[in-house]
Amino acid sequence: MGKIIGIDLGTTNSCVSVLENGKYKIVPNAEGHNTTPSIIGFGNGEETLVGQVAKRQAVTNPSKTLYGIKRLIGRKFDTPEAKKFADVAPFEIYANDNGDAWVKVDGKAMAPQEISAKVLQKLKKAAEDYLGETVSEAVITVPAYFNDSQRQATKDAGKIAGLEVKRIINEPTAAALAYGLESKQDKNIAVFDLGGGTFDISILEITSDGVFEVKATNGDTFLGGENFDESIINFLADEFQKSDGIDLRADQMALQRLKEAAEKAKHELSTVTSTDVNLPFVTADASGPKHLNISLSRAKFEDLISQYLTDLAKPCNTCLDDSGLDKNEIDEVILVGGSTR
Repeated sequence: MGKIIGIDLGTTNSCVSVLENGKYKIVPNAEGHNTTPSIIGFGNGEETLVGQVAKRQAVTNPSKTLYGIKRLIGRKFDTPEAKKFADVAPFEIYANDNGDAWVKVDGKAMAPQEISAKVLQKLKKAAEDYLGETVSEAVITVPAYFNDSQRQATKDAGKIAGLEVKRIINEPTAAALAYGLESKQDKNIAVFDLGGGTFDISILEITSDGVFEVKATNGDTFLGGENFDESIINFLADEFQKSDGIDLRADQMALQRLKEAAEKAKHELSTVTSTDVNLPFVTADASGPKHLNISLSRAKFEDLISQYLTDLAKPCNTCLDDSGLDKNEIDEVILVGGSTR
């Protein structure tokens, strides 16, 4: 029997791990990174780019660079979430014959499962190169709040990638399992998982002999770091429009540069209290090239995303009520996902 790999298929980034001598090992991709951007790009020919190389071409080729596809998987196009994403995505999202949200690039229709499968194939290949053997089985994690159709669509993506998905595990449960391997005492833990596109909160009881019971789970499958990025993008675009009279959101290439700068600024504000967003030659008008240079403080960033932070509280309170526990009975909170930083 071959090895079964574990895959975290994320909205923004994905990664793969294998079990070695009773411990999990994150397998680096071909570029040497532990995580792979969940981005697919199409060059001018038939070439398909996956991960970092796809992300790099996003500025020059936004309509052929697909990101955040997990936000569409298993969803109908007429859901508010899919419609909202279609409004901001630089690529075409439409309803296929049965109403599912699909993507179109150069007139070619693609299901989100097909696109996600390309990310899974890259992770599968990384695991095979590391292990030196073929891999055909996997366990894939999904947000706890994913419904049956989103879970089935994730399984289908695995199948397209050549993987038999042995089990779909809730992301907070997977985090608690990883934590529980170290813990040897009875505890109530809350797993607060805020990723690129989704938010999950789960409350679990762990016993000293390693038995888990999920007491309650809640969340929002359309709230995450990408919403924070969007807030920064709009702030930068509004400021530039005030000073230079040009709306950068109308220019796909400028918008993509703003998106990259917003993500970078967000990461920097985790460690510094203020950062400068500097984009030379971001656009031009009759008077010549225009440069963007705007300072963003952590306090301003927190103000921009205050509504999203407030929105995080409701699922947490609901989850606590459903678990039947008082907040004082939670022994530990495990923070998961890049956006918790």
